[in-house]
Amino acid sequence: MTSAIVIGCYLAMLLGLGLFSSRLFSGSGKDFQLAGHSIGPVMLLMSLFGTTMTAFALIGSTGEAWQSGIGVYGKLASASGIVHSLCFFLIGVKVWKLGHKYGYSTQIEFFRDRLESRHVGLVLFPILVAMVIVYILAGVMGAGTVVHVFTSGAFPSLFAGNPAVPPSVGAIPEHWGALVICCVVLVYVFFGGMRGTAWANTFQTIAFMVLGVLTFFVIAKGLGKGSMVENMAAASAAVKAKWTTRTGVSQSEFLTYMLIPLSVGMFPHLFQHWLTAKSANSFKLSVVAHPIFIMLVWLPCVMLGIWATTDIAISVVKPLARLSHDVASDQNKVLPMLVKGLSGDVLGGFLAAGVLAAIMSSLDSQFLCVGTMFTNDIANPYFAGGKMTDKQTVFWTRSFVILVVAVTYGISLLNPRGVFSLGIWCFSGFSSLFPLIFAALYWKKLTKAGAYACILAASGTWAWLFWSAMKWAGEGKGRSLSDYLIHLPIGGQEYELMPVTGMILASTIAMIVVSLVSKPLSDATIEKFFPANS
Repeated sequence: MTSAIVIGCYLAMLLGLGLFSSRLFSGSGKDFQLAGHSIGPVMLLMSLFGTTMTAFALIGSTGEAWQSGIGVYGKLASASGIVHSLCFFLIGVKVWKLGHKYGYSTQIEFFRDRLESRHVGLVLFPILVAMVIVYILAGVMGAGTVVHVFTSGAFPSLFAGNPAVPPSVGAIPEHWGALVICCVVLVYVFFGGMRGTAWANTFQTIAFMVLGVLTFFVIAKGLGKGSMVENMAAASAAVKAKWTTRTGVSQSEFLTYMLIPLSVGMFPHLFQHWLTAKSANSFKLSVVAHPIFIMLVWLPCVMLGIWATTDIAISVVKPLARLSHDVASDQNKVLPMLVKGLSGDVLGGFLAAGVLAAIMSSLDSQFLCVGTMFTNDIANPYFAGGKMTDKQTVFWTRSFVILVVAVTYGISLLNPRGVFSLGIWCFSGFSSLFPLIFAALYWKKLTKAGAYACILAASGTWAWLFWSAMKWAGEGKGRSLSDYLIHLPIGGQEYELMPVTGMILASTIAMIVVSLVSKPLSDATIEKFFPANS
């Protein structure tokens, strides 16, 4: 019960912070969606980092390292540290300037203006929302797993569990844990809007970074009877060769993984956070500090994942022995099991709260962004004739947030595949649209037809490759969807490429070719976004 009480107190404190922030809400739609463009450098850094550090980064990275080895750090963490900061600098700053100048709140508002297309939202909105829901789904699943593992044995009279799996006895079922987390996040987003989200993100980012480092040291100390350094050395020496290199990952696959972090350039929730900045100077701290923060979070998680494969860890945390390296869904439980098995009840509760903080700091931004897009890009132009009042704006934003939470939670009950696989395919979809945002900001010859071609090519190739991966995994040819690769024969040699490579190539070629042969945009629009004196 102790861990459950600590987690409950943390969630109550988070609710209090979100509700307190609502007292500063002015009642306007802009304030609810963008916090009145009042976010400074520190809160912007915490919001951006907290939003990008999801269940994928903590639970997913630990589980993937447990299954495939330390190479996951190089494939995603190193690349993300570089690519994310580049996107903040090349995309974020320019987006903020245009948003501040022309009053944009969402990506679609920007694209509608930039492409001279009133109806681009009808094509782009369902695609963006579908991918955000997949992103949210990974967080919801991760939250449910954390609550389930850390409440093991707390409520034996309420939850019988499966007697064949002792840790499940008395534990809050994953679907109930996910529901609790969804409701907590929904409440402070509902009442606090973007300001509540930014405050909660700042608090939670500090919490999961501090508690994350503490988690690493506690687990390292608990892996043996020697000093922490001695235990770390012994655990590292016990890791088998399979997990210490990127064996089995070709150079071409490794390099094309670097395309996945481009997804941050098209995340609608990051787009919205960029617009909350007080000034362009607010981005400087994020560009510099973000890679360092990624290293501080990913490196401990990946190390814990490979240590969990050793006989040393299994002898101390016996439930690890029941997991199978061939079952993708089991990887979600590795980090919670390590923390639960190697810490006391009180400390375990705090460490669990740290893991939940990382998950919830992403869910809140994603909830709010989809509500904002629906209100500004669908409800206002098509149902209210562009004359929606502030009260109506807040009402429709809140209503759609509730709908998305309900739909995502319903999908999570179907028990889809592991967090890491969901994340890879979700990010690949956003990355396939990166050429669109980059061209919109830097290429004068982009046309409306070219943009539509890019969107359709990206979504079409994503759907086809995802269906192929589902079929491939269903036939038992790989342990998870994230194993699926494109095999490209060139000069008698076969190169293995991540599916995102094909998606980006298809969307880029379609956009360039169609833009060059279609009607160009008006001189007024070109001058508006590419002024001659700039």
